Amino acid sequence: MKRKLSSEATAAWIRLMRVPSRVLDCVEHDLKKAGFPPLAWYDALLELSRAPSGELRPVELERQMLIPQYSTSRLIDRLVDEGLAARRECKIDKRGQFVEITEAGRELQKRMWSAYSAAIDKHVGSKLSDAEAARLCGLLDRLGCSCSDAKGETKGETKTDTRAAPARDGVVAR
Repeated sequence: MKRKLSSEATAAWIRLMRVPSRVLDCVEHDLKKAGFPPLAWYDALLELSRAPSGELRPVELERQMLIPQYSTSRLIDRLVDEGLAARRECKIDKRGQFVEITEAGRELQKRMWSAYSAAIDKHVGSKLSDAEAARLCGLLDRLGCSCSDAKGETKGETKTDTRAAPARDGVVAR
């Protein structure tokens, strides 16, 4: 027997679709106002800094960032042009390449965290208690958007999911 879609589930779906773009737009605005590049730059630099040797193949970076390949390629080009990342040929597979974070990239990512964490607090943290944020993570986990696989990690330091709960020292738990 099929269950009829409830108006509550529909309302939850609508809110779920609206929240990411609205909150991300606000965070992007705050970063721009603070003189920083887009959030995608931070995420790419953070993912590279979290990699064991500070480098990832472009396809790995794409997978981590959850953005389309064409966007990843352009983003990598911009990071390389700005000296925040460098391309390196794969020694084993000469056709492949790695993208490696530079010291300038590490510094920018760390500097951006102050504005980014303030934006997360302003647009999410100040609106939810810690208990509410934990409950929200639990609900999102049930929808397949796990925040719990990186318990204890914090954004900026090592690993991140920019759409997850803020933690300490510049790292958001994924």
